[in-house]
Amino acid sequence: MATFLSEEHMTAATEALNADAGFQGAMNGVDLGLQFEVTDAPTGPLDYYLAVGDGVAALVLGTLDDADASVASDYETAAAIAKGELNVQMAFMTGKVKVGGNMAKVMMYQGLINEFARVSSTLDLDF
Repeated sequence: MATFLSEEHMTAATEALNADAGFQGAMNGVDLGLQFEVTDAPTGPLDYYLAVGDGVAALVLGTLDDADASVASDYETAAAIAKGELNVQMAFMTGKVKVGGNMAKVMMYQGLINEFARVSSTLDLDF
């Protein structure tokens, strides 16, 4: 079992995203980079990103140069979304998630973001 927001989590998530038919369908023709910023993580602030392009997705620890948008939340919110306990849209509407950057692109690829959250909630992670 991988620990949430660890290197093993990123590897498992990348494999799961690229193997999932629903996510594959949602990322058809998509070119998107989302930077995630998590505060209050057990090890301190943590950055990771989702890069989607050319029919391949990667979830990677670190910072993505020229990300289309950024998504900031605290650890509790990020964990609740990853567990499938909190809907991404509800987190945004209640101010638990702050989104910056190209909002039009984020809205255009809302289906992909929902699929990302769905696949993430299927991972066996230790929180």
